[in-house]
Amino acid sequence: MLLLFQGRPKGVTPKYSLKPLVPRLSELLGVDVVMANDCIGEEVEKLAAALPEGGVLLLENVRFYKEEEKNDPEFAKKLASVADLYVNDAFGTAHRAHASTEGVTKFLKPAVAGFLMQKELDYLVGAVANPKKPFAAVVGGSKVSTKIGVIESLLAKVDILILGGGMTYTFYKAQGYAVGKSLVEEDKLELATSLIEKAKAKGVSLLLPTDIVIADKVCSFNVLQIVPATAIPDDWMGLDVGPDSSKTFNEVLDTTQTIIWNGPMGVFEFEKFTTGTDAIAKKLAELTTSKGVTTIIGGGDSVAAVEKAGLADKMSHISTGGGASLELLEGKPLPGVLALDDA
Repeated sequence: MLLLFQGRPKGVTPKYSLKPLVPRLSELLGVDVVMANDCIGEEVEKLAAALPEGGVLLLENVRFYKEEEKNDPEFAKKLASVADLYVNDAFGTAHRAHASTEGVTKFLKPAVAGFLMQKELDYLVGAVANPKKPFAAVVGGSKVSTKIGVIESLLAKVDILILGGGMTYTFYKAQGYAVGKSLVEEDKLELATSLIEKAKAKGVSLLLPTDIVIADKVCSFNVLQIVPATAIPDDWMGLDVGPDSSKTFNEVLDTTQTIIWNGPMGVFEFEKFTTGTDAIAKKLAELTTSKGVTTIIGGGDSVAAVEKAGLADKMSHISTGGGASLELLEGKPLPGVLALDDA
C-alpha cells in the first residue's frame, strides 16, 4: 500500500489527484497498481483486504485532508488501520511532522526507513559528520537568510567554504564594496560580517568570487560585462560568478576529498548566467569520476542545475529533499526520522 501526496491542495482538488501516476507506477513496479478513490474509509479497507500477495494499492492524495498536515491522531490512526508495518522512503518529507510521516508510526510497528531514506542519512549525516578531509562546502543561492543555519553549521565542520550566488553581494556590501543594484539583504550585513569573522576564527578558508558577470537590466540583459567583484558600477547588477572565480574555485576543489554543494552560483535559470554553476557541476563530476572524491548535491536548485547539465549520474549522491536536506545540514532533527528511530 502506497501513501503519497502532491501539491498543496485545499480540500479535494482534482488536478492534484494521484490517478495519473498509476500507469507509470505499474510499469516501474511490474504489477497492476490498484487505485483507491480515497486514503481512508470503507472502500480503502475493502481494497486492502482484497489485495493478492505482492499486490500494490495506491491511496489517494493524503493532503486532500487538512488533518494530514495537522498531524491529527485520529486521521493517522485511520491511515494506519489497513497496514501491518510502515516504511518511510520519502526523505523529502522527513522534516515534516505530518500524519503520514510521523503520526502513523504511533500505530504501526515496525516503522522503518526505506533504502532511499537510509542512503540520504548515510551521506548527509555520515559523510558530513565524518568526512574524508579536506572537506569543502559550496553554498550558493539568492539570500543569506535562507542559508544562515547551513553556513553556521558547516563552519564547524569544513576546511573550505565557497560562497556564490546572490548572497555574495550582502557579504561585499558588509565589507564596504560597491554592489550597484545587486541583490542585498540590508538587515543581514552584520550577520555577513560575523560569518566572515567566524570563518577566520575557526581556520576555515572562506572564498568569495573575485569577478562577476553583470548586466544592465534584470529582464532584458541587453549588455553584459565582467568586472571585479568589489567594484560593480551603479545601476548594474551581479548575476553570475566570472571566469577567474570559477578557475580559482576549481583549483581549490582539486585539493579536496569531500564536497557538499547547495545552491547555484548565479541566476542559472537564464542561459546567459549558467556558466558559474555549470563550472561547479563539471568540476564535481570530474572529481567524482577521476579521483573518487565524495560529492554530495544537497537538494533544491543544485539538483536542478546538475540535472540540467546532464551530470547527475556522475555525482556520489543527489539528495531528493530540498527542505529536508537543508534542515539536516543545519543540524536540526527531522520528525519523520526521529519517529523511525523511536519505533
